[in-house]
Amino acid sequence: MTVSLGEEIMLLSLDDESGAAKGETAARWGVAAGMLLELVMAGRVTVRGGRVEVFDPTPTGDALLDGRLDRLTRWVHETSSSRKVVAWLTRDHAKGSQDVVDSLVARGLVTEEKHRALGVFPVRRYPEADGTVERELRGRLAAAVLGGAEPDARTSALVALVHATGMHPQAFPGLPKKQVDPRMAEIAEGHWAGVSVREAIRNLQAAITTVTVVTVLSVVP
Repeated sequence: MTVSLGEEIMLLSLDDESGAAKGETAARWGVAAGMLLELVMAGRVTVRGGRVEVFDPTPTGDALLDGRLDRLTRWVHETSSSRKVVAWLTRDHAKGSQDVVDSLVARGLVTEEKHRALGVFPVRRYPEADGTVERELRGRLAAAVLGGAEPDARTSALVALVHATGMHPQAFPGLPKKQVDPRMAEIAEGHWAGVSVREAIRNLQAAITTVTVVTVLSVVP
């Protein structure tokens, strides 16, 4: 089963048993960035100079990606002045994450459970239903980051996103950051991608850093 970068980020975030998201804020930014990078790699979108543009609005044939592409295309047409990557990630990270979770449910990889916290507040959890895809995903990450194997382009893109969002604990639970960070940085900066994709990743890394700092500052009293 082929899953998108956004879905892979979400699988890393969701606890297999409880279905709760670990590092939920980082995961949301990672999901939004992952879906945007997918569209860049599919030749539909360009990300350069801190701005995002739709290069080709033709559907990809993937319902999840095409939903993002349609939403992005409409946003670009409505936005006359600023089409900054930061603005798009800020706009899309919440809805994008929910769409990705819904896709994982539809694929049968997680199941949706609903209950009310304190008997009042609605809560949704997404425990694992089929761990095959996540095991394969974690195997690729371990081989590349811990085993020194040469990753393919998609694994390299995922490593770059995990590195940018600081999702080391979700990708490599129990391992200290210093053990995995140097190799992840090496992969992220490697020559596995073409110029347009490499530029998009650098723009997304910068954007994620910006929105993360803003998020932290907004919650500091």
